[in-house]
Amino acid sequence: MLRRLLQLYIGLVLYGVSTAMFVRADLGADPWNVFHLGVAKLLSMDIGTVMIATGALVLLFWIPLRQRPGLGTISNVIVLGLAADAALAWMSPLETLLARSVMLAVAVIVNALATGMYIGAGFGAGPRDGLMTGIHARTGWSVRSIRTAIEIFVLLAGCLLGGTFGVGTVFYALSIGPLIQLSLPWFRQKPALSVTPQTEPAA
Repeated sequence: MLRRLLQLYIGLVLYGVSTAMFVRADLGADPWNVFHLGVAKLLSMDIGTVMIATGALVLLFWIPLRQRPGLGTISNVIVLGLAADAALAWMSPLETLLARSVMLAVAVIVNALATGMYIGAGFGAGPRDGLMTGIHARTGWSVRSIRTAIEIFVLLAGCLLGGTFGVGTVFYALSIGPLIQLSLPWFRQKPALSVTPQTEPAA
């Protein structure tokens, strides 16, 4: 249990750090962070505050979908935003295109590792992933179609609000799936093996 908890919270913190790296790279972010950046720009708020508020709002949509949040779900709402703001306060803006490009590449890798860690810990889906699975359970629509529709919607909304769309967004879309598929087996917790005591053969 302790190992799973550590994996959960390290993963969530790293996810928040990857968000800060996307911001500092300023070459485009994943669709949800394009949306977060757009809302933050519009309302003059910290991106971490927007992430927390968005996660809480998405959880409200779980109610009609009859989804039940777990420890990982609630932690996701709170920790991601706090970690992103803390990392942004620590990271300085980057000047050169080379440094920003390296930051972008590292951000995608950290994001994939972080996703593998918090999903593999097995404490429940994040608000956004739970929305996808909840719609799938209630409607029977394919997960791929639902995920694509949600990502396109938040991406377009984020762009309209002034979020940063760029080469990083495309790079993320093409690489994040394979990277998560690669990293998830490293962090998926295996059930403990049960040991059946051996019995003496009958005389």
